[in-house]
Amino acid sequence: MKIIVISDTHQEGNVELPAKLVEAIKSADMVIHSGDFVDRKVLETLKAIAKEVKAVRGNMDGEELKKILPEKEIFKAGKYKIGIMHGSGAPANLVGVLSEAFKNDNLDLIIFGHSHSAFNEKIGNTIFLNPGSPVDRIFAKYNSYGVVEINGKIETKIVKL
Repeated sequence: MKIIVISDTHQEGNVELPAKLVEAIKSADMVIHSGDFVDRKVLETLKAIAKEVKAVRGNMDGEELKKILPEKEIFKAGKYKIGIMHGSGAPANLVGVLSEAFKNDNLDLIIFGHSHSAFNEKIGNTIFLNPGSPVDRIFAKYNSYGVVEINGKIETKIVKL
């Protein structure tokens, strides 16, 4: 199973995701967006090109998205338990915020966003994956997305655009 992970698209109106990202999404089994769409059209675009979409809301998402997207989600992919949550507060403490939010869930992977900075690290028994932002040209050092591959084991990586 191949999962493409994105976050912090912060787009309004016409949605323009990088072509390399769109191709990766089309070839994946699932796309996960960990919040801050800003515009529902981004979600609709993903649903039109991806086989399956899982998404949570972020702090910049308006009322329309808050009504249809959960704050956090937990699901299983193969034998692995995955949690998704945007994150909040100071970017330097996101791992702590997410660890607390999922403290009783025994997750293999936590996917998050908020900081616009890619992060991929195993802490204890849990992998923390922030794909960065595929479009931010102001706060992100580089544009990126994440890839999760599940084939008997779980592997995560960051792809720079």
